[in-house]
Amino acid sequence: MANLNPVAQKFILHWGEMGTRWGINRTVAQVHALLVLSEKPLPADEIAETLGIARSNTSTSLRELQNWGIVKIVHVLGDRRDHFASLQDVFAMFRTIAHQRKKREIDPTVHVLRDCLAEADKTKTTNPHIRSRLSELLEFFELAGSAYERLEKLPTPAVLKIARLGDRALKLVGVAK
Repeated sequence: MANLNPVAQKFILHWGEMGTRWGINRTVAQVHALLVLSEKPLPADEIAETLGIARSNTSTSLRELQNWGIVKIVHVLGDRRDHFASLQDVFAMFRTIAHQRKKREIDPTVHVLRDCLAEADKTKTTNPHIRSRLSELLEFFELAGSAYERLEKLPTPAVLKIARLGDRALKLVGVAK
């Protein structure tokens, strides 16, 4: 990783490892980490050189990050190349990621569970245990989606205030520690 200090290298490598645990390609996560740490927008060729990856891999990673909505193209005066920058607001970045994950993972799961239950109701041959489990899963995913949608509408300062309440929030809902 050319021209990176050891702290930046450590973070970028770790972010790549975490990316794989979150189901994201390691290189995509490393490109994102580099852009998160960068003081200025970077052109694709500089990203590729810094991380020691192929230019084609860089382009693919940048497209993926743009699709997630966490990296954008920035134009730099006097330079015809596209430059890329990560969202700077950490909370906005994670809100965007959470929104995308809900859209890509939770929403399709709710759709399939509803379809399965509708089919089970039509055929009447589905094992009652299976129908019960599918209903429980649907209830969970709908509740999680609904809770997320309410949370998503709150401004960041309100979310932070709720998060910082900690155990006091539990006491407010009658679950004292």
